[in-house]
Amino acid sequence: MSGHVDEVAIMDAEQITRTLTRMAHEILEKNPCEPSLSIVGIHTRGAFLARRLRDQLADLSGVDIPFGEVDISFYRDDIGARGIGDIRETPHPVVKGTDLPFEIDDAVIVLVDDVLYTGRTIRAAVDAIFDFGRPAKIQLAVLVDRGHRELPIRPDYVGKNMPTALPEHVRVRLIEHDGRDEVVLERGGREEGEA
Repeated sequence: MSGHVDEVAIMDAEQITRTLTRMAHEILEKNPCEPSLSIVGIHTRGAFLARRLRDQLADLSGVDIPFGEVDISFYRDDIGARGIGDIRETPHPVVKGTDLPFEIDDAVIVLVDDVLYTGRTIRAAVDAIFDFGRPAKIQLAVLVDRGHRELPIRPDYVGKNMPTALPEHVRVRLIEHDGRDEVVLERGGREEGEA
């Protein structure tokens, strides 16, 4: 029961590509000659962005960077608050699975997501990773940081800082999932995946 949704363009496809290239350079600058560097994306759009970042890093460094994906569906601490646990209100979350096909212990992991909001998705992803091993370090890369943190989580790499009002939402659309690349600010309606 939402009314009209206004969208304001924040980033287009070319800006997203340029931003990911810059972030890849920053990751390499912060981790020079790091043999245990790996990239892990948070499903869904974070995983697509992570794959793009991994490809950029491989092109820049000439090294094949290990890549993984993490599903945080059952690690969120606010599942009940969102009604996910109540089948009468919403269907169960779509589980995409976690795939970390490299040694987690002592790895330097760059965790990637599309939008950083409360920080709860990131906390859940870190919990999920620690179920597979103990990395030496976890760094955070996000395409958009919209503020309003509820947990003490700060990204190491930010594509764009986008201060927002609470009723506003940032929607990232990626060609792999949505058929086009863009980031928009929505006023009105309800966001499906920010955290």
